[in-house]
Amino acid sequence: MSDVDIDHKHRDLRGGGARAAVFGFSDGLVTNVSLILGVAGAHPAGTFVRLAGIAGMVAGSFSMAAGEYISMQAQRELFQRELNVERRALKDSPVAESAELVEIYKQRGIDPEVARDLVDEVMQDPELALETHAREELGIDPSALGLPLQAAGASFAAFAGGAFVPLLPWLLTSGTAAIIASVAAAAVAALASGALLGAVSGRSKWRSALRQLAIGTVAAAVTYGVGRLVGLGTGQ
Repeated sequence: MSDVDIDHKHRDLRGGGARAAVFGFSDGLVTNVSLILGVAGAHPAGTFVRLAGIAGMVAGSFSMAAGEYISMQAQRELFQRELNVERRALKDSPVAESAELVEIYKQRGIDPEVARDLVDEVMQDPELALETHAREELGIDPSALGLPLQAAGASFAAFAGGAFVPLLPWLLTSGTAAIIASVAAAAVAALASGALLGAVSGRSKWRSALRQLAIGTVAAAVTYGVGRLVGLGTGQ
């Protein structure tokens, strides 16, 4: 047993929910603060800004969930098709498939005799053979094709959560006070989500937080400026 005690644990990210949640919250936050400030820049009534924010949150949440589900389901079906092709090849041409796998291992520096012994052992179990060929030839893990419904649900909830942050002040007040509160809430949420992403990914929390804030600031500033110009052009 090694003298060094190594904590070697990995998070299970295969379902796609974690990725969808991270991107969903960030997307919801940036999208809705940009939408709200863009509309607010034209100086309409507070009720109109609230309506725009709610519509943006609801529409964006459903759009994100639908897009996540469709893309992941399509990817899953593509992978399953490739796995079926490989399964038939293993059944119809086991010798050729064995030779192909041996060649792959040899190219990676494994001794030819060891490679052949390893492949012979693997080919004894049809499911292990399929899994091994899928990984080595196609780069596919048959046990990690993704969970479309999980990813869609995570994406919906995360987008809605992110989109609600800049909307909340407009449910309580309006005008300049709501604009300032919305910007402040979005900035804090951007910093927090960026820091969390940095911590989860093992990167600099400050760098990730500031990057998130910078992206949101640029998007919000541009849309607010556009809304302001539109408002001036229409005499608002």
